[in-house]
Amino acid sequence: METLFDTFTTELAPLAERMRPTKLEEFVGQSHVVGQGTLLRRAVIADRLGSCIFYGPPGTGKTTLANIIAKSTNSAFVKLNAVSSGVSDAKAVIDEAKRRLEVSGKKTYLLLDECHRWNKAQSDSVLAAIEQGYIIFIGSTTENPFASMTRAIVSRCRVFEFKPLSIDDVLSGLKRAIIDSEKGLGRYRVEIDDEALYHIAFISSGDMRTALNALELAVLTTDPDSDGIIKIDVKIAEQSIQKKSMGVNESLFYDMLSAFCKSLRGSDPDAALFWASRLIESGCDPMVVARRLVVHSAEDVGMADPNALNISTSAMYALEKIGMPEGMIPLTEAIIYVCEAEKSNAVVLAMDGAKDAVKRVKDDTVPVALRVKAYKDKEAEKGEYLYPHNFGGYVKQQYLPDELKDEEFYVPSNNGLEKGYVKRKKRFQ
Repeated sequence: METLFDTFTTELAPLAERMRPTKLEEFVGQSHVVGQGTLLRRAVIADRLGSCIFYGPPGTGKTTLANIIAKSTNSAFVKLNAVSSGVSDAKAVIDEAKRRLEVSGKKTYLLLDECHRWNKAQSDSVLAAIEQGYIIFIGSTTENPFASMTRAIVSRCRVFEFKPLSIDDVLSGLKRAIIDSEKGLGRYRVEIDDEALYHIAFISSGDMRTALNALELAVLTTDPDSDGIIKIDVKIAEQSIQKKSMGVNESLFYDMLSAFCKSLRGSDPDAALFWASRLIESGCDPMVVARRLVVHSAEDVGMADPNALNISTSAMYALEKIGMPEGMIPLTEAIIYVCEAEKSNAVVLAMDGAKDAVKRVKDDTVPVALRVKAYKDKEAEKGEYLYPHNFGGYVKQQYLPDELKDEEFYVPSNNGLEKGYVKRKKRFQ
């Protein structure tokens, strides 16, 4: 039963917490995970959800969806935070879950926030309970579980990736908060410019919590005018979300991102650095720039200078771990390196050629000499695999299916290190 204290606490909670959806119909975004007809939605409605892990950026609905599942199920629901809980907490939950299942036949959901923070011993403490069905585990994390969590627990869960919310999704959430008089800001007379609302949505980078907190700060710190109306313009929005508006709409944002990519390909470090800085100053997440840089280091430089990919991924890792503004230094170094490196798109052409061959080839039978010995039949005995190291490191033999035996997907250019690959290819023909 809700008490006066609960009501008082709820009213004092941040706007983002008050506006947290409580049912699937109110949930914003992540249609690929919880949209109509998806596996997860069907499982939640049928109360048949198994253990799973939600991972993605902050403010994208991971904990919210877990809470919705808690409210829509007939099972018990226990929430722990991996930062402040350990093996003893998990064991207590499991013991209670066992008793509950034996006495009432009621299942228990265990929601673990920041689940990547648990070490192997902590993770192992719940494995048996998951397998035996005493608990249904729901992990929530901002880190990729395949890299940050123990394989044993990940293998027992379905992994659902949450993506940053779109600008339209964030705008929808902001507008709902403005008119909601029960949990939102509806009791205030708020007028907000479309440009100011868009700016908050854009700068939040798909994080609903950030956007709602900025909106609440703007409303609560702005005095009403003589008519009692709180008017929010772009200047107030900038101050509330701590980012200056650089006059970037969605179309211009993608145009500038395109300009950055083309400057990398065109070997113009000055232009690439300008567009990267312009994007970041306009509120673009620096990781967007870093990710595009990694892609273009393979797409436009490729085997002409493979070190470009190493430097780009190192810069992205440094940016992620160090943050801004210091992370901009290795990112700048990587941008300059990719621009100055020799260029070749042979990697992309090879990739596309191989994909095309897979689609059009009818006979992709593995050459007999390449088959696993344990499965060789009498026909396979005719083939003999030539071990290249017995021939000085290379021996000519057929690796592609018969229908593709003369195909060439990777054709090196005469740029950079690929000059050597051209000579090597000729030598081995």
